[in-house]
Amino acid sequence: MENYTMEGRTYRYYGQEAPLYPFGYGLSYTTFRYRDLVLSSPVLPVCANLSVSVVLENTGPWDGEEVVQLYLRWEQSSVPVPRWQLVAFRRVAVLAGRETKLSFQVLAEQRAVWAQDWRLEPGTFTLFAGGQQPGQRTRVPSEVLSARFSVTGAARPLRGC
Repeated sequence: MENYTMEGRTYRYYGQEAPLYPFGYGLSYTTFRYRDLVLSSPVLPVCANLSVSVVLENTGPWDGEEVVQLYLRWEQSSVPVPRWQLVAFRRVAVLAGRETKLSFQVLAEQRAVWAQDWRLEPGTFTLFAGGQQPGQRTRVPSEVLSARFSVTGAARPLRGC
């Protein structure tokens, strides 16, 4: 094998073509609503971690479980990167009519890109939180919230943080 690129070989690199059954695809007996996506800061130093919280509400008539998923998208990068990357997920049981606030930590290393070594780069990022991938079309409505943040400072090797 001479071509080690993942272009066209995995759903993360399909470009504009959506996978038939993306991660998180499925149905539930109840419905959920996401709200109040909060980032610890809209601007981070290049080596900093990001704290995230989101509220999940069970708006349906039945108790249920939801897999809350966080995806990260690089708005620009010096090397090719996936359209978005799963950076956190958690299965949560929520009683009918109740809500829960979830907290996540997105580590700086999860923003690293491979450019002959793992590097952290400044730039703008979008974080998505929801019960599915961003832009996923399903029969059951599910919202995906998004928030943008910026990373400042000079690019540096990951091991330099």
